[in-house]
Amino acid sequence: MDVPVLHRLALNESPYPPLPPVHAAMRRAVAEAHRYPQFHPDDLTERIAARCRVTADRVVVGSGSVGVALQLLRAVVRPGDAVCFAWRTFDAYPLLAAMTDAVPVPVPLTPDGHQDLDALLAALGPRTRVVVLCSPHNPTGTLVTAGALSTFLRRVPRHVTVLLDEAYVEFARGAGPPDASALLDAHPNLLVLRTFSKAHGLAALRVGYGLGSPGLVERVRRHQLPFGINAVATAAVRASLGAEEELRLRVDTIVAERERLRRELAALGWHVRPGHANSVWLAAPDPVDEGAAALTGAGVLTRHYPGEGIRLTVGDRTANDAVLTILAGMGTHRRAPRT
Repeated sequence: MDVPVLHRLALNESPYPPLPPVHAAMRRAVAEAHRYPQFHPDDLTERIAARCRVTADRVVVGSGSVGVALQLLRAVVRPGDAVCFAWRTFDAYPLLAAMTDAVPVPVPLTPDGHQDLDALLAALGPRTRVVVLCSPHNPTGTLVTAGALSTFLRRVPRHVTVLLDEAYVEFARGAGPPDASALLDAHPNLLVLRTFSKAHGLAALRVGYGLGSPGLVERVRRHQLPFGINAVATAAVRASLGAEEELRLRVDTIVAERERLRRELAALGWHVRPGHANSVWLAAPDPVDEGAAALTGAGVLTRHYPGEGIRLTVGDRTANDAVLTILAGMGTHRRAPRT
């Protein structure tokens, strides 16, 4: 018998619907659904550029950040070239490599869930065309610090494009992420990916963007699908960019819940390191497989990597309380020593 799904905490979606002004803008746009959107999303590009304080020729818009990533690979990768990334990471990256006939080169994370920048550099070769960094990292939530990123970029050969995935950057706190956009002049081989799917809560509308040098952006734009950003999505993004204070309060609520989850899970005996995404990472050797089974059996969907970990999306307070109750029902557990 199938267990009814009570809480969906597997895809790092926002637990909240679009903000009221965003919802109103979407409704107005639907009334014009018989009209084509712009051939290329020029108006949206200019709005994003103004928000990021860059010129419009440094912005490329696509179908979610994953769509922009695919455009980049199509622009710079030829069959047999290599795409390097930490593993585990966002599941789309090996798929995108396969879609462009590239050779995926996964590099293991460090034991504490960070991307091993030295190992990534060592994995770069003459056929490497793209190296991917995620900060905050998916699924562990770890950050690449400003100093580490700057050093990494200086050491990457210019024939390799650095794809810096910042899908969760709005949720980063504490030391904070580096100002990646400030590095664009010094590193014309850098493309910074961002999205409206996570903090803005517009995952179903599929809008993301990249920031890069004008030359790189122009190459990526050649692979932009005409009429690819629909009018409802455009209206929603424009309204969301205009609701900055409301959005900040919503993000702050998610961050506060993330920290509460981390503290209470630690009190239950789970080893939970600080993270900076809209999720919490539970890692082996804690009993992640048993925990995933308990959550699934109670109708809570999570992202389970068997033998490795559980990525728990931060939901609303009801969903998070359900997670804590279910895992508390497992009883305390003895953790294996970590090396």
